[in-house]
Amino acid sequence: MSEEPLTAWPVVETHGTPEPDALAGILQLASAAQDSDGNPPLSEQTLVDLRSPEADPDTLSVFTIYAPDPGSAAGNGQDLAGVAVLISETPRDPGVLELVVHPNYRSEGVGTALAAAVQDSVRNAEAAGGGDPRPAAWSHGNHEAAVELAARFGYRPVRDLWKMRLSRSSASLPEVRFPAGVTLRAFEPGRDEQAWLDANAAAFAHHPEQGSMTLADLQARMGEDWFDPEGFLLAVDAEGKILGFHWTKVHPGTGGHPPIGEVYVVGVSPEAQGRGLGKALTVAGIEHLHAAGLDAVMLYVDADNTAAVALYRRLGFVRWDQDVMYAPAPGSSL
Repeated sequence: MSEEPLTAWPVVETHGTPEPDALAGILQLASAAQDSDGNPPLSEQTLVDLRSPEADPDTLSVFTIYAPDPGSAAGNGQDLAGVAVLISETPRDPGVLELVVHPNYRSEGVGTALAAAVQDSVRNAEAAGGGDPRPAAWSHGNHEAAVELAARFGYRPVRDLWKMRLSRSSASLPEVRFPAGVTLRAFEPGRDEQAWLDANAAAFAHHPEQGSMTLADLQARMGEDWFDPEGFLLAVDAEGKILGFHWTKVHPGTGGHPPIGEVYVVGVSPEAQGRGLGKALTVAGIEHLHAAGLDAVMLYVDADNTAAVALYRRLGFVRWDQDVMYAPAPGSSL
């Protein structure tokens, strides 16, 4: 269904960490959208950046639309109709956009107004190297309205991130076998932070989103309600060096659905690859989640990562949903 504007939607653009009331409104909107759609509309890193008191105004922009409500003051966070969050690595980086409209205000032009405001904001920006200043954009769940909105603004899909799901009844897990001299233990807060960051950077040198995680990023996640060091599994050698890890996560039940576990991130250092460590860690983490009473486990994987997809399918995972990243199509213009 196309989204045609039925009314004028003034957009407010701010930079840096939102004020507490504004942040509360964004989180409430995101929760309402997740309950309606079954997908979190904002990525975990976006939520971390929004909550950070040290967010850089040059790299974090927030676009909001408040629905007209005679009974409340505009901007108080109680009548937020839509929000778009644009985050860049550097001031000259086009960045990545996430946009969400409250279920009560869909098909009324809110998404179009937000996307147009972002486009106007970057219209005169100079991208690094003189490239297209428009950001990439995530569509979590890739719903029909997002597909149409992307096409309207000259965007095309460039990355397909699958969500795969495993139920305990359909799992086909082999026996966990770690290489000789490798043992498994839980992450110890206050001891393992820097060693894990080093291992993570080495394991994901090819993956900037994960490999560039900082101590502040790690500490922010350790401060979340879901963090459990017992579910943060480390494979270490005889000297205690971290060779690989499986960080699991548990999502609380929402909308009448039970909690679900997640294969949050599995990594193996380059020096330890080719020894079956990744598979052993994956299975160990799934078994940890099952032992915690979780019947379902999910994960994210790039659709073009054929080796990983094949492994997960052998373990019993099936494709469940998808997130799609869009980028400006060649030849399209502002």
